[in-house]
Amino acid sequence: MVAQVKEVVGGFMSLLTGMGITLREFFKPTVTIHYPRQTAKIPERFRGHIQFKPDPETGTSTCIACQLCAKACPSDCIELDGEKKPGAKRKSVTWFHLDFTTCSLCGACIEVCPVDALEYSKAYNLASTDKQQFHLIDLVHQLEERQARKKAATPVAPPPADTASSSAESSSTQNEQPAGN
Repeated sequence: MVAQVKEVVGGFMSLLTGMGITLREFFKPTVTIHYPRQTAKIPERFRGHIQFKPDPETGTSTCIACQLCAKACPSDCIELDGEKKPGAKRKSVTWFHLDFTTCSLCGACIEVCPVDALEYSKAYNLASTDKQQFHLIDLVHQLEERQARKKAATPVAPPPADTASSSAESSSTQNEQPAGN
């Protein structure tokens, strides 16, 4: 009988402890993020899939197709090829395929690159019902798409107008009255 009373009292104390924690948490501010309308701040050291860094002057890749990244990859998920274009000093990459389904995000390819052409992306919400979308990611094509989106999003500044002629035009249009008055 004493053991049963101790068990009931212990269960009741456990219930009060749990209810106390629940009541304390109930009055704290919420930390819910309403995705996709809001997104969490991505840590600076987040590792998404690899991507090419664009050359600041040309917007193209600085990759020289040396194959060091493919040789350093423990997952064997990188394939690339390049060619030396006429008049160029170095080879340039023509295609670069990443099999993201087997990539371990170890960073060996980024560390070994002699021209610092690779970086981690900040893309974290990659989702698909089709494995083929991640089986072969073409980084050259992906860089070209990013640069095209960047160009399309950059507003073009209008040419500077001649201030004397524009002020004369605006004053002449203000003085015109509709015919019929």
